[in-house]
Amino acid sequence: MELDAKIPSGPIEDRWDNHKFNLKLVNPANKRKYNIIVVGTGLAGGSAAASLAELGYNVKSFCYQDSPRRAHSIAAQGGINAAKNYKNDGDSVYRLFYDTVKGGDFRSRESNVYRLAQVSVNIIDQCVAQGVPFAREYGGLLDNRSFGGAQVSRTFYARGQTGQQLLLGAYQALQRQVSAGQVKMYPRHEMLDLVVIDGRARGITVRDLFTGEVASHAADAVVLATGGYGNAYYLSTNARGCNATAVWRAYKKGALFANPCYTQIHPTCIPVSGEYQSKLTLMSESLRNDGRIWVPAKIGDKRRPAQIPEAERDYYLERKYPAFGNLVPRDVASRNAKSVCDEGRGVGPSGLGVYLDFAEAMQRLGHHVIAERYGNLFEMYERITGEDPYSVPMRIYPATHYTMGGLWVDYNLMSTIPGLYVAGEANFSDHGANRLGASALMQGLADGYFVLPYTIGDFLASHRPDQLGVDHPAFKEAEQGVNARTRQLLGIQGKRTIDSFHRELGKILWEHCGMSRTEQGLKDALGMIPELREEFWKDVRVPGENEEFNQNLERAGRVADFFELGELICRDALERSESCGGHFREEYQTPEGEALRNDDEYSYVAAWQYQGDSAPPALVKEHLDFEYVHPSQRSYK
Repeated sequence: MELDAKIPSGPIEDRWDNHKFNLKLVNPANKRKYNIIVVGTGLAGGSAAASLAELGYNVKSFCYQDSPRRAHSIAAQGGINAAKNYKNDGDSVYRLFYDTVKGGDFRSRESNVYRLAQVSVNIIDQCVAQGVPFAREYGGLLDNRSFGGAQVSRTFYARGQTGQQLLLGAYQALQRQVSAGQVKMYPRHEMLDLVVIDGRARGITVRDLFTGEVASHAADAVVLATGGYGNAYYLSTNARGCNATAVWRAYKKGALFANPCYTQIHPTCIPVSGEYQSKLTLMSESLRNDGRIWVPAKIGDKRRPAQIPEAERDYYLERKYPAFGNLVPRDVASRNAKSVCDEGRGVGPSGLGVYLDFAEAMQRLGHHVIAERYGNLFEMYERITGEDPYSVPMRIYPATHYTMGGLWVDYNLMSTIPGLYVAGEANFSDHGANRLGASALMQGLADGYFVLPYTIGDFLASHRPDQLGVDHPAFKEAEQGVNARTRQLLGIQGKRTIDSFHRELGKILWEHCGMSRTEQGLKDALGMIPELREEFWKDVRVPGENEEFNQNLERAGRVADFFELGELICRDALERSESCGGHFREEYQTPEGEALRNDDEYSYVAAWQYQGDSAPPALVKEHLDFEYVHPSQRSYK
């Protein structure tokens, strides 16, 4: 199978503008004849549905939450990047492009990343016009702060709740179109299959989570903006409901899945406190602007932090990476935290933690400034841990967070199934092997507001609206498949809970395909996961019925998909015999313990093609060319 990324030619700074001009257009009168389905209402899905509806298309918007406002984008805290250079500190579109390619350890597509940097400046203007309350300086200008992987201040923020405020902006735009009749909203509906007719995406099959009713919806194009798959690891920073079912249904219908092993471990999460936990809580990366990370210099030093003098502390990131200090990228910060804890210098009851200390910042800036910048984050931390971070350092440890892998898309954000577009974290396109902080919100809004409205029009202009109905046999077949799978899950009547299987799968993935991986560990995981999946289908117990609000049934279906996806994650990690970004194979590291890439053999996107349940997936490669940011050993020293 040949992959055509449809990357425009010419100078990189002109590619998107020239490409937009060459795309076909749908005239305003004809837009009313087309129907588009958007699955997911986070920043990517909400902005896409609102923008497409405002253009005149008829849009159906689906989410499994009770309100679009509960999409997981609401949990993003620290900020959104944009190359505005308001601080006059040397930023530019090119520097944001450079930092993002380098931060992704040279495993992203240059053209997509440059476009992302270009449209970032428009995102801020759009959101300010919507009323997003970004932080401002004394004179009224928008404020910026730094984030990991950059030496300039380019991150716009709304205290520690940037994702929530941006989502409210997109939600207002979406609700305006709902009121205008251009968007029909379907909350509490979960997509359980993709309908493909004559090789083209023509609709979806969904289950009403209140009533259990299964129904289909037809469209001229489908957009998946359903987030990432970090919950495959069970414990993650994702909301409990986040899942991979929509993209996995698309994968099984022919969409290629790219770079599944690229999962990001976030360095600043509240450490695990016990087996009872079902998720982890993220402490924003923005805290690393003023917080200093350290551990005791001596192994086994269990004194309270206030009792450990400065001379006996190791500010290890500042020591090892003087140029970036505590603002190294997430993968570097995470591996270093694991390393000092493995040495026996971790803090807290479990020894799996490091300190994030604000004492120096409060002495320098004052208590009120820190409270103004991070107050809600400090309050959250105290409510969860019972410790006051104004008085004692926070304790943090890495945890599964974002997934850089996702469905493969071309430059137009279309998957290998014509008419199926994928936006935001659900696609693989912009971050390579590691996402820089404050780039997720940037990508989601870029895709929804400024990319899809152009590229979907090009596809629709070549396909006349035919008003396909859900009475087509393909829709009935999809509904029968969904109902059969539901009956199968409810009929097992085993003895083990759904969560017990999910927790065990998560431990396998964390131990063998988490912060570090080895060849033997991945082979062991590829032996354990199929065995556990077989046991799941024999011994899981799913209480309740289909014709009711049944969260056990929801979770069972999602965990079943996580088993298959978890196996693909490990298969992809085993295939990539190198270290890069969030994919760290212990066999491939520099003498200093940094990731050791193999650009000659692995400078490609690994896209996996489903071959059936009884056959292994096929690997299809998209070679990556670097014309502007030439691969080099990544250094933040």
